[in-house]
Amino acid sequence: MREFRIHVPDEALDDLAERLRRIRWPEQLPGTEWERGVPVEYLRHVVDQWKAYDWRAWEARLNEYPQFTTRIDEQTIHFLHVRSPEPSALPLILTHGWPGSVAEFLPVLGPLTDPASYGGDPQDAFHVVAPSVPGHGFSVPLESSGWNHRRIAHAWAELMARLGYQRYGAQGGDTGSVVSPLLGHVDGSHVIGVHINGGLAFPAIEPGDVEQLNEVERARLAAAEQLREVGTGYAELQGTRPQTVSFGLSDSPVGQLAWILEKFWEWTDPARALPEDAVELDHLLTDASIYWFTNTSASSANLYYENRVAADDPAEPSGVPTGIAVFPTDPAIRRVLERRHRIVHWSEFSRGGHFAALEAPDLLVDDIRAFFRTLR
Repeated sequence: MREFRIHVPDEALDDLAERLRRIRWPEQLPGTEWERGVPVEYLRHVVDQWKAYDWRAWEARLNEYPQFTTRIDEQTIHFLHVRSPEPSALPLILTHGWPGSVAEFLPVLGPLTDPASYGGDPQDAFHVVAPSVPGHGFSVPLESSGWNHRRIAHAWAELMARLGYQRYGAQGGDTGSVVSPLLGHVDGSHVIGVHINGGLAFPAIEPGDVEQLNEVERARLAAAEQLREVGTGYAELQGTRPQTVSFGLSDSPVGQLAWILEKFWEWTDPARALPEDAVELDHLLTDASIYWFTNTSASSANLYYENRVAADDPAEPSGVPTGIAVFPTDPAIRRVLERRHRIVHWSEFSRGGHFAALEAPDLLVDDIRAFFRTLR
């Protein structure tokens, strides 16, 4: 274990500023909006904010939390390790997804680790471990192929063992909604419960399911079908040609920003018209900045490739108690998910979205606490 602090060189900040001054903007067809991708005028607005954005302030905010790196399976793994002041706190490993990073957990770290300071019950405290997924953020460089969801789960089990945690919970959204249940499979003797949100996979509907769906579930299925029809181009590209896609993203900060910004528009609370209505714009820019400064467009995209070529879905549920928090945009249907998870806790919320830790941290924290309260 090595202590780690984020420090982006001044030269990298200067380079970003220079690139943002020398943008060649594309044309946009008159009368078109988000249906063809990120509108030029909106991206101009966000880039103007990026020019004024203070990376050093957010870097300092991230560095307020203890961070470390370690080598697992011949890969550098970066992680936050935020211990609670409560001696009876339950260890909890949080897993982000793409295009996320550990920065998306900033709103929940305090309430999870020190609930008493946020109006909560000290008995709900957690020791939080939040790793950067290999090839994302500061878990770089990606040193070999084969880093699929299952391999990540094995790495997380090793990480928790190294930290001395013999009994712990797992939570995650997006990639974390797959890795966390897999962690229950590969380390079921130590994982006491799994809490997930923000799944994107199309519901595994079987013959006869549709007739049994209620109105809300039918709406979710229709939204999932619409997303599959027009919103999965990024996944097809990253899952088949991640290296080719990365040339444009690693050479153009505006390209990288647009690639990320589109997903924040598409996956955040549908009641919010613009990404910045759902997520603080500076927080979104922090996420984009991490991808830019770590040059991880290619290595993060490779996760899609790995999971396309190597299916890692277990044949049977792990048996680990599972809690699912359903936010707007989640295509979650309980009767379908019960085939793969031992669901003991199910919550549905009317606000928030795919990036729940950023969009509705209060709801997510309360639900995590409620789920694990019965398992401690």
